[in-house]
Amino acid sequence: MLSLDGFRWDYPNMTETPNLDSIARVGVRAESVRSGFPSNTFPNHYTMATGLYPDHHGIVNNHFYDPESGMTYSMRDSASRMNPYFYGGEPIWVTAEKQNVRTASYFWVGSELPIQGIQPSIWKYYEHKFPFEQRIDSVVAWLQLPKVERPHLIMWYMHEPDAIAHKHGPESEVTLGKVRYLDSLVGVFCKKIRSLDHANRINLIFTSDHGMGAISPERVVTLSDHIPEHWVEKAVGGNPVYNIKANDGYIDSIYTELKAVDHIQVWKQGEVPSELNYGTNPRTLDLIVAADSSWSVNWAPTPDHYNSGGTHGYDVRQLDMQAIFYAVGPAFRKGYVQPKFDNVDLYPLIAHIIGVEPAKVDGKLENVKGMLVK
Repeated sequence: MLSLDGFRWDYPNMTETPNLDSIARVGVRAESVRSGFPSNTFPNHYTMATGLYPDHHGIVNNHFYDPESGMTYSMRDSASRMNPYFYGGEPIWVTAEKQNVRTASYFWVGSELPIQGIQPSIWKYYEHKFPFEQRIDSVVAWLQLPKVERPHLIMWYMHEPDAIAHKHGPESEVTLGKVRYLDSLVGVFCKKIRSLDHANRINLIFTSDHGMGAISPERVVTLSDHIPEHWVEKAVGGNPVYNIKANDGYIDSIYTELKAVDHIQVWKQGEVPSELNYGTNPRTLDLIVAADSSWSVNWAPTPDHYNSGGTHGYDVRQLDMQAIFYAVGPAFRKGYVQPKFDNVDLYPLIAHIIGVEPAKVDGKLENVKGMLVK
């Protein structure tokens, strides 16, 4: 399973993607995949691995504060990123390894550290600049290992088109050029897979963690313009979703002030709409603030370029936050269009394909079994 970060569900409608189109003809394409809220990279890659919503596995944002330990997690801080304390649930590679099924991971969130004391049989520390073409070669090499060493599940990652779309926006020609390049890499990878002796036994999934929406410096809400700093103990997260821990006695004051601000939503813990499956974990703190679609929200004033281009994290019910799903192989039907589904359903889908008993998760195989041959 390859995750192409930020690959929006409708990019193939905006530009030429002949290789993904070919997979759709001979395999499965989903209408779209709904992310977990917030529709950010670390929460959703770990959701895809565990079958749990971010509220339930504990990686509740790319950056968050854990009130029980007093520690802060940040995807850019290796010490916190490598601390098993933060990671709840059971990633599919842990489930598989427990049942003597070998797995491999190439830069998947959570695979760099032992969870329940277990890591994939093959894994790598994240190297952002490692060439995509060499990632392809490594994955193919793993599939050429002797049968007793060969992984039966490989989860791997590329950080585009997310990075380019953050800078230039989701509908720019620069971004769509990157989409075409990634599609060409899908073609290269599939050609190399077809050359393997056991190619007819390999299932391929191409998906993403979230979509991407356009933003503008003309659409920005600055929270410190509306609430005094001494009301707030911590404001963590980042555009477009913040988790706020109030100083004693100020929860209602913050809530009342922010409810009156246009272009943002604010909820107390436990009051987030049920469709978002969020806001009960202590790490979501006292208040959750989310910008409306195409708007930015920041704690303090920020330069215009921070609010330009594109971003994600918004309400996962918005179409531009939804992701792709393409699959081909002996487990999958041919020429089938799968109705929209939630990314928590990927865990039971993979568990079924590789033949392991799943852990208890939020996802349900019944939501996606229509794409399977049997």
